[in-house]
Amino acid sequence: MLIGVPKEIKPDEYRVALTPAGAEMLSQDGHNVVMERGAGLGSGFTDDFYAEAGVGLLDTADEVWTQADMIIKVKEPIHQELPHMRDGQVIFTYFHFAADESLTRACLEAGVVAIAYETVKLSSGELPLLTPMSEVAGRMAVQEGARYLEKPQGGLGILLGGVPGVLPGKVLILGGGVVGTNAAKMAAGLGSRVHIMDIDLERLRALDFRAYQIGEGRPDAAASQSSTLDVLRGWGFVVSPESSVCVGIDAVIAYHEKLLAGREKMWI
Repeated sequence: MLIGVPKEIKPDEYRVALTPAGAEMLSQDGHNVVMERGAGLGSGFTDDFYAEAGVGLLDTADEVWTQADMIIKVKEPIHQELPHMRDGQVIFTYFHFAADESLTRACLEAGVVAIAYETVKLSSGELPLLTPMSEVAGRMAVQEGARYLEKPQGGLGILLGGVPGVLPGKVLILGGGVVGTNAAKMAAGLGSRVHIMDIDLERLRALDFRAYQIGEGRPDAAASQSSTLDVLRGWGFVVSPESSVCVGIDAVIAYHEKLLAGREKMWI
């Protein structure tokens, strides 16, 4: 099969769908790989790396789309790329069809074989291609939250790790899945006080045991809706009696007045 890798053109997307090592593996399996010149630069891979791996370098994205039997990308095709799609061509990327009806219809009309990374599932039920994205999201959430606690960003000037004589900041994580677990790792690594909430008690037990094993300390945890509300009230959040708390999803809440409008104004 001839596999093509065009350069990502979605704003603020710098990744590349195939590393030189991955291209070499595909070549060893009997496939041919072509790539648009400069496609790997945003990820630190020059064209020379790909040439050494046996990749054919093409000058334009149009050439890649025209020649390839299968296109592999990082992000979904955007409107400039839709005219390139053709009947029977395989496109392997993150599509997120549920959020984009126009993209869904465009793929149906073009007759492409669209395989979404986020829907590839193992027999165990795991989503192996979505897990890395969730790991990145969880780790970046704490990083970004720490940034917006800085005074120049409008925050309270709280250092998550604290300093001698000053208590560390507190990080509240809703959901102990992949995103939440990785957020907890980052927050604990910074020395902050970590609170994890999830409606799955078995999941909390697993997280408690893991934290004990690696010596990160045992995070406070709440499993039921009532106990979750109690923790939130203790943190100073205003909890509406008409609404329920959404737990069981992966989310990180970092207190920042611009984002949460202040604890006294926030309703959950």
